[in-house]
Amino acid sequence: MQSARHWIWCFLLAGCWLSSYILTAEPTRKVIIDQDGMGPANTDQQSILMVLQATNVETLGITIVSGDQWRDEEVEHTLRMLELTGHQKVPVIPGAVFPLVNSKAETARREKLYGRVVYQGAWNWGPVHEPSFVPPLPEGSPTLQPSEEDAAHFIVRMVHTYPHQISILAAGPLTNIALAIALDSSVPDLVKELVFNGGKFNPQGIPYKDTEAVVHDFNLWWDPESAHIVLRAPWHRITCAPVDVTMRTRMDKRLIDRVARGSSPAAQYVAKYAVANFMWDELTFAAWLEPSIITEWETYYIDAEIDHGASYGNTLFWLPGGNPGMGEQPAVVNVEFDQQKFYDLFVDLMDRSSP
Repeated sequence: MQSARHWIWCFLLAGCWLSSYILTAEPTRKVIIDQDGMGPANTDQQSILMVLQATNVETLGITIVSGDQWRDEEVEHTLRMLELTGHQKVPVIPGAVFPLVNSKAETARREKLYGRVVYQGAWNWGPVHEPSFVPPLPEGSPTLQPSEEDAAHFIVRMVHTYPHQISILAAGPLTNIALAIALDSSVPDLVKELVFNGGKFNPQGIPYKDTEAVVHDFNLWWDPESAHIVLRAPWHRITCAPVDVTMRTRMDKRLIDRVARGSSPAAQYVAKYAVANFMWDELTFAAWLEPSIITEWETYYIDAEIDHGASYGNTLFWLPGGNPGMGEQPAVVNVEFDQQKFYDLFVDLMDRSSP
């Protein structure tokens, strides 16, 4: 009888412990990654990989938009990255090929009037080619296939399937998200939060030779009309990672060497293909994964300039109370960060086995 009582008490205690664990365990965070997936590695693929390597994160899909490269080439780089790092089950969904209004021809006309735009992404960077052409990939061609659904419809479908549960992490031009809003105006209300990389407020400490690159922030400049639509939508929360903070990062040889000591597929992918560059998108996503990396932030109302003059695509922003009240929304803007914690998190994530 005493033995029976002992086991009953053990089962009761175990049940209480399990119930407590279930109630206190961190819930899985659902996310859609919206990226212009230039590759191999580089800031686009490395930021995606950070989220995929994290625990308690369910990536519902990676939606691809033209930007740094053309969409079709970016899709192939992303699929190949998933193969090489053990994340084959994550769907890749092709999105917008072109901005809503902006074009290479219009950019050329504005340059004659207002001066050179150094970085134009797929229009002028790297081996320039037609949008539908996919050159041979340095990392090899993928065997995985992209989704047959388009990015805007995928976003709409997911936010209705998981209302108020999804974070959208956007680190490219905002065309896919603008198109999703055009399809269904309830998208912003159904999303838990929007985190985006972009904007220029008061960049300090950036080397003078790099300042020309931040006169226009590329992610807003490539498709200002989409940025204007997205930044005026009624999201529950917007977090902005501007170039002011992201350009104070650096993927250098020391960091690559640290990652290369890891034996995981992710670490070996980065070690083989990473190049020295700013870590714009990695810091954007790292701050979402580990908010304590950000040590200072401000609240601004943000918009994108859509007048087709010298300032087309520039960041417009106001302190609370100073905004004109034309639909612009408040956003939490990352200002300062813990650099060592950020680099350590990146190395740790790359060294993990694929979840």
